[in-house]
Amino acid sequence: MSDKKRVSIVVLTSIVLISALIVAGCASPTPAPASTPTPTPVPQTDLTVFAAASLTSAFNEIKPAFEAVQPGASVVYNFDGSQALRTQIEQGASADVFASASASHMNALKNQGLMNNASVVTFTNNKLAVIVPKDNPAQVNNLADLAKPGVKIVIGTKDVPVGSYTLQILDKMANDTAYGSAYRTAVMANVVSQETTVNYVVSKVALGEADAGFVYVSDVPAEYRDKVTTIAIPDSLNVIAVYPIGIVGETKGQALAQAYIDFVRSDAGKAILTKNGFSPV
Repeated sequence: MSDKKRVSIVVLTSIVLISALIVAGCASPTPAPASTPTPTPVPQTDLTVFAAASLTSAFNEIKPAFEAVQPGASVVYNFDGSQALRTQIEQGASADVFASASASHMNALKNQGLMNNASVVTFTNNKLAVIVPKDNPAQVNNLADLAKPGVKIVIGTKDVPVGSYTLQILDKMANDTAYGSAYRTAVMANVVSQETTVNYVVSKVALGEADAGFVYVSDVPAEYRDKVTTIAIPDSLNVIAVYPIGIVGETKGQALAQAYIDFVRSDAGKAILTKNGFSPV
């Protein structure tokens, strides 16, 4: 092979190699597979709410609604009589929010410096009614029948708000000519049990362990509604139960506690309270 041919072959080969390199350089690189972003976990923050037993149904509905608009928040409830919750807070129990069925227990904590006083507001009202078992063996058909001998009546203790309100109602009836002081005496003689929460009053009547009980109008949960009948107490004889709510002074979660109170007082919170028999303000 002549030298001229060898040179031509080398030149041609070089041109082919250079062209291939140019084409390879111009080609788009194969994209790396897209990585799935790792979601940033939302830190969970517990909010401990001490609430009067009569708020159980309503506040259990408020919990998921509040948590839905507060990602990471987890509401933990302690339901009990307002007087018991007050005592627990006085003894140093950890709580962020206190919702009471009585202004007196809230005021006691405020006076001791155990509440963030500026946060305390009234969020709803309530009133009382009498409930009797659906089969009504004692034939209690109206308020006058509560004074019949042998009727077994359950009320709250005088320290629990519903019990205090019951005594106030009976005092009003004693001063009413339609009933009189003898009526109050007869009704109290028929009291067979005084309970520390209104929920216990409801359950005893619903289960037939008592013939009648004084409860809040909001106090009959769904599982008992077909087991009891309600007898209304006229407004002239009734007592308006005032429910305050506020931030417990020792909480480290002031912002979340305030957000919970704001939600309870919002239109969504009020709708849930109304559905459960309360009168939000």
